[in-house]
Amino acid sequence: MMLKLYNTLSRKKEVFNSIKKSSVSIYTCGPTVYNSAHIGNLRTYIFEDILKKVLLFNKFKVKHVMNITDVGHLTSDGDTGEDKMEKGSKREGKSAWDIAKFYTKEFKDDIKKLNILEPDIWCKATENIKEQIDFVKELDKKGFVYEISDGLYFDTSRLKDYGKLARLKIEKLKPGVRVKLVHGKKNSTDFALWKFSPKGEKRQMEWKFKDSYGFPGWHIECSAMSMKFLGEHFDIHCGGVDHIPVHHTNEIAQSEALLGKKWVNYWLHGEFLKVDGGKMSKSLNNFYTLNYVIKKGFDALVLRYFYLSAHYRTVLNFTFEGLEGAKNSYEHLKDRVLEIKSCKDSKGRISKYKNKFLKACNDDLNTPQALAVLWDVLKTNSLGSKEKYSLVLDFDTVLGLGLGKIKKSKVSKGILDLIKNRDKARKEKDWKLADKIRDTLKKKGVVLEDTDKGVKWKVL
Repeated sequence: MMLKLYNTLSRKKEVFNSIKKSSVSIYTCGPTVYNSAHIGNLRTYIFEDILKKVLLFNKFKVKHVMNITDVGHLTSDGDTGEDKMEKGSKREGKSAWDIAKFYTKEFKDDIKKLNILEPDIWCKATENIKEQIDFVKELDKKGFVYEISDGLYFDTSRLKDYGKLARLKIEKLKPGVRVKLVHGKKNSTDFALWKFSPKGEKRQMEWKFKDSYGFPGWHIECSAMSMKFLGEHFDIHCGGVDHIPVHHTNEIAQSEALLGKKWVNYWLHGEFLKVDGGKMSKSLNNFYTLNYVIKKGFDALVLRYFYLSAHYRTVLNFTFEGLEGAKNSYEHLKDRVLEIKSCKDSKGRISKYKNKFLKACNDDLNTPQALAVLWDVLKTNSLGSKEKYSLVLDFDTVLGLGLGKIKKSKVSKGILDLIKNRDKARKEKDWKLADKIRDTLKKKGVVLEDTDKGVKWKVL
């Protein structure tokens, strides 16, 4: 069954064909570690995790590289403003290096809680400065670099197809409209490859290049490190849609200028997560972190389930009411899985549902449809519990909802005695006592459900 992915470069779904048979190379833009990742950022990493797991589900070997931006990302896309690492340092009264170390660890903790597979290679911008400097030197030899007072810039007018990813109409761009215009830039779309440290200012993170001290531009790190670890031509590059008009556009420009050939075959981008219908961003200070969501009483995997309920290329609106709905669905899902886990009855064939699930996954990572297939499996009478549970475990290698680790909650003997006493009261039609015990159990965090097969309980 062919895997189809939406390629931002062509603006259409394409049949995926890897460069090397049965092997896939992926580069995903990682976090800028000057602050906590917000749940909008984390939605992108979930989509990329689904992509990786779908590739593995299709029996590909995957080599996955993710960068850590710990220098060079300025507060403006126009190569102006403060380095975000320096900004984080001032905000918290710690060194930029300590800020990077703290938020890198926090990010890794977040993705672990969300059942996101770690990349095969983590690469930090600060640990690959030589590669970035060498990259700029090679571009300079090819005539793509010019120098102005604050740094070295890439001359976008030298490329006929600059902006092809974002489909920019360069001739219609007015200076300062797309990004703030830096004095001395030849073209409004030109971007910094290397920034000089301001005169009279000692930065925490700076390196010597061209007889002065400075630091790399944001875009150069991804080009240099992806080529170092994946080669000059690789399969897939991912990120959020906010990377399309500037960051990824500039990555393509500098990389293909250096190579003189196509660099990446497939570009995939995840859509925005809005909060209460509006934009969520750190600059607006209206973002939620994963830890905040957990403190509000939601398991991290409830948030994952919430993300999977929408296609990665659709805008998703986050509200706590919506998350509560996802929590109810996820808890119900776990209850159904627990029911079939302990049963061993067997009947029916599973290939029909395996094919349905694979078809959903291979249709540009259609997680809402994949979830629907999972629910169909749990509801059908054509399969026994043994087959259902086998499919649940199989599907969860992609969905990542921790369904194979679900265990029935343990309660004390006293709680079990109360449940038995209530069951006895119901059989004796002593509804007053039965209701009283139910209320007592609820206060203790145990919820009862009366069914045809007897009473069921779970711990909240």
